[in-house]
Amino acid sequence: MTTDPRKNATEATRKAHAALAARLPLADDTDFARAQRGLLRRTGDVEVLPTEPPETVNPSLWRQARLNALHGLYEVTDGVYQVRGYDLANVTFVRGADGWIVVDPLTAAETAAAALATLREHFADERPVTAVIYTHCHVDHFAGIRGVVTDEQVASGAVRVIGPEGFLEHAVSENVIAGTAMSRRALYMYGLMLPKDARGHVDTGLGRAVAGGTWGLVPPTETVRETGTELLVDGVRMVFQVTPGTEAPAEMNFLLPDHRALCLAENCTAVQHNLYTPRGAEVRDALAWSGYIDEALRVYAPAVDVVFASHHWPRWGEAEIASYLTKQRDAYRYLHDQSMRLANQGLVAAEIAEELELPPGLADEFFLRDYYGTVNHNAKAVYQKYLGWFDANPAHLHPLPQVEAARRYVAYMGGADAVLARAREDFAAGDYRWVAEVVNHVVFADPANAAARALQADTLEQLGYQAESGPWRDFYLTGAQELRQGTPNAPGLRTPLQPDVLRGMPGSMLLDYLAVRLDGPRAARRTLGLALRLSDAGTTHRVELSHGTLHHTRVDEAADAVSLDRATLARLADDPSLLEAALADGSVAASAETADDLRELLKLLVAFDLFFPVIEP
Repeated sequence: MTTDPRKNATEATRKAHAALAARLPLADDTDFARAQRGLLRRTGDVEVLPTEPPETVNPSLWRQARLNALHGLYEVTDGVYQVRGYDLANVTFVRGADGWIVVDPLTAAETAAAALATLREHFADERPVTAVIYTHCHVDHFAGIRGVVTDEQVASGAVRVIGPEGFLEHAVSENVIAGTAMSRRALYMYGLMLPKDARGHVDTGLGRAVAGGTWGLVPPTETVRETGTELLVDGVRMVFQVTPGTEAPAEMNFLLPDHRALCLAENCTAVQHNLYTPRGAEVRDALAWSGYIDEALRVYAPAVDVVFASHHWPRWGEAEIASYLTKQRDAYRYLHDQSMRLANQGLVAAEIAEELELPPGLADEFFLRDYYGTVNHNAKAVYQKYLGWFDANPAHLHPLPQVEAARRYVAYMGGADAVLARAREDFAAGDYRWVAEVVNHVVFADPANAAARALQADTLEQLGYQAESGPWRDFYLTGAQELRQGTPNAPGLRTPLQPDVLRGMPGSMLLDYLAVRLDGPRAARRTLGLALRLSDAGTTHRVELSHGTLHHTRVDEAADAVSLDRATLARLADDPSLLEAALADGSVAASAETADDLRELLKLLVAFDLFFPVIEP
């Protein structure tokens, strides 16, 4: 029997929890009433989290986890229903004249199908799905679509699929160029490899957890390009507000005027959201985000009795809606303006993050607490958007890389044993942020130092227990787990391009992805030119290898083109040895000369293994 290496909360962590609990009205049950309002049906096991938080969980995050654990079918207003708690996000169903309109069909076909089954069982309604609305291009809002409709229904026109302008491009591209790095970091952010218990993953803040299952992408059949666009969808009037560059690069809210209901997509939820997501993505525009909420507040809110979103629970009533939208608007504007005020007064990102706090009236709202995004890393995101990584201190312009710097730091501090002796004293005093910083140098200087790994793991664990943010908790605890167990050893485990992603990916984007995989130093002295006809995309591209870079240009035709489809090209990039069989079976059509060029190119590509080290060098 293996002993669990995880520790309990220290006295310092218990004191930190008590201090936070004393500052916040954790006994206020208003959100619990909102989250349970309109419950129509609850299926499966009901996970009831006790009121009293474990000592290993931040009490505010525990409150959020209890709210997110409430699940089932809920009525938002007559004709509008949500299934919550089956996945990271909510799925919304709007009753149409002939069937059901599905809004944001979750992450997996299995969870989406279960949600639809719950709806149909409750209403004894077997009418078909007539339309799907994607509010934005994040995977937990579209990838379960095949759980509610088939490709044949969409292709025949029986089901409309409606999304914002740029949806397909961004749904496909967000996880391509940086896909492996983003996937690895997502394992940390969502605690996907942690036990689900009081010393492991508890909640993401945005929802319980990311669902596993069958992932898919069906492109929209219709695109909304302008705010004010009105569509009649299965007899239901919908008026759209396009909000690009907010929580997602392609996103939209919509008004149901005849229901007096407003869907806010993921632009307003019961958390402070990310301006920068720790899994990695482009920084979001806090100023634009605030502006679109202001537009919703002025233009749409006066005509509604309820607002709902693709996460968490609705808000009802004129006064509550106005307060909710006003404070959401003001929070993102405050983060933007005050971060840049401090930047223009000479503070750098880390200093701004330490100084900045939301003001009274915002900081005490649970829907603006640090459950997902945090003031700390959002302030840094604003700085990054305008000023980038460099803080203008010349000493930071060209620092030593982590491992070399770590070795020198440890030597300067008298060696690893001296560092660890002092770090243990600071750990006993509860100075965990400093211990994590200093012991990280010992780990990077000598990753085999078992004492350093153990102390660093214990330190990150306590930081995780104290974190109010679900992602921060999971980052800390995953780091602790990998220090104790080692970086997962799974060579050859990769994140292949999904078939639906390939079908939605323009040939130029696929070639950009291959360019990132080119081993530049090995390719630097090679020159090569060939044409690729991507048969399923119907496009031809002239490809040129020059000075370690891969360029491509769309051309009308090329007599000497290698012909293959996008999936075959992706497979060959992962395993060049498959080329001979592909030439033999005709899935690649090429002359002997162009086959040689393709063979040479493929050999210059590198594969990206998923489990690269994060918490150690």
